[in-house]
Amino acid sequence: MKVLGIETSCDECSASVVEDGEKILSNIIATQIPFHAKWNGVVPEIASRKHTEWIYAVTKEALDTAGLSADEIDALAVTSRPGLLGSLLVGLCFAKAFAWAKGLPFIAVDHMLAHLYAPRLLPETKCDYPFLGLLVSGGHTIICRADDFDNITVLGTTIDDAAGEAFDKVAKHYNFGYPGGAVIDKMAQNGDSEAFRFPMPSLHKGDHRYDVSYSGIKNAVVNQLDTFKVKQNYTQEDIAASFQKTVVNILLRALLNAAEDTGITKIVAGGGVAANSYLRSTLAKQTHLNCIFPPPDLCGDNAAMIAGIGFQYLKRGEQSPLNTTPSARVAGFKKKYP
Repeated sequence: MKVLGIETSCDECSASVVEDGEKILSNIIATQIPFHAKWNGVVPEIASRKHTEWIYAVTKEALDTAGLSADEIDALAVTSRPGLLGSLLVGLCFAKAFAWAKGLPFIAVDHMLAHLYAPRLLPETKCDYPFLGLLVSGGHTIICRADDFDNITVLGTTIDDAAGEAFDKVAKHYNFGYPGGAVIDKMAQNGDSEAFRFPMPSLHKGDHRYDVSYSGIKNAVVNQLDTFKVKQNYTQEDIAASFQKTVVNILLRALLNAAEDTGITKIVAGGGVAANSYLRSTLAKQTHLNCIFPPPDLCGDNAAMIAGIGFQYLKRGEQSPLNTTPSARVAGFKKKYP
């Protein structure tokens, strides 16, 4: 079965054709980075307008690359949640119209679940359930137990900012560049990660053993830099390296707690921040864990993971109604403190 996937949850306009949930025939990703760089962050109105302009051409390119016509597609899968509402609407309406016009099965997908499915698209990263999922992106930071492609138990989340959001805001404050995560990752390779000792969140109230918080580290780097300096003469690269190290250590503390308590040592990472080189190398040093990362082009938002997980729903005999509406948030993907 050849499934056409559509992904427009944020600022990536993507279309992909995946066969039988595993074989990628095409995966086209049109980035909007140049259009948002001026503001050092995604502007929702610009994002939705660009999706409207690009969605047809991106989908046609995905079909052409796969060597297929529209009549040879067997089903449609599209992101319906979570994300920017305007962006979601573009992809969802396009996919529903395509499915209705061709009389095809239609599946609306939670793209955070799809991130955990991404490793199954390649033989070298495919793994069995159960595993611990580490979802780190601009909008979400989630630690969960995955028992099937659509059966996850959220163990921990951020109580405030997501990891990717913290990267972007620190990069914006210091004019490092955009997108913040990629720029800081590159700068940190030439910096001293011991130049600053930024604080770790305590989260001592209530049950937050697997939760994370990034508002404190963000505030420390932006407003209290000199308070935490160890090195008198520091560079911007030192700031980037020290900040990145603390962000990853916050994640690692919660993840190791989850692995210890559940006894699950298989970790699957997904989301844009999963492409971070320091996160990958740090987890690789945890030799008691089996850490699985999809390649960078499958870490960020992409339609291949949407088409892939969509096939699994269809295989089970499930479809979504054509009156499905988008949702900017998903309950349980963020917690409050305490």
